[in-house]
Amino acid sequence: MTLPLDESLLAAHRSLRDCVAAGIYRRGLKGVAADLDLSPGNLSVALSDDPHRKFSVDELERYVQATGDKSPIHYLVAKYLGDEGAARDHALAQVMEQLRDLPNLLANAGLQQPAGRRGRG
Repeated sequence: MTLPLDESLLAAHRSLRDCVAAGIYRRGLKGVAADLDLSPGNLSVALSDDPHRKFSVDELERYVQATGDKSPIHYLVAKYLGDEGAARDHALAQVMEQLRDLPNLLANAGLQQPAGRRGRG
C-alpha cells in the first residue's frame, strides 16, 4: 500500500488540530458541527487552545467519515512516516542498483560468465 506524502501540509499547519480546524472552517463550522452532533460553539472551543475542552480522537474519526477530508491523516503520515518512507525508498534504490551490477560482480569473481560471452566457446 502506498500513501501519498504531502509535506506541504506540515508547512501549512502547526499541528494536527490546526489541520482539522482548517478543514472544518473551510467546510463551514455549523454544517460540520451538525455532522458531528456538536454545537458550533462547543466545536469551536474544542478546536481552540482551551485546556478544558479538546477535539477527541472519536470526533476526528467522525469528522473524516462525515466529510471525506483525509488531510488530517495525510498530515500525520507526512509528519511521522515521511523520513521513514524516504529512507526505505533510498534503501530500495540501492538494492536495485546492486542487483543490476550482480551479474558483472559474479563474472569478476569467476562464478559466472559475463552476459555477452555466453554460448561462445
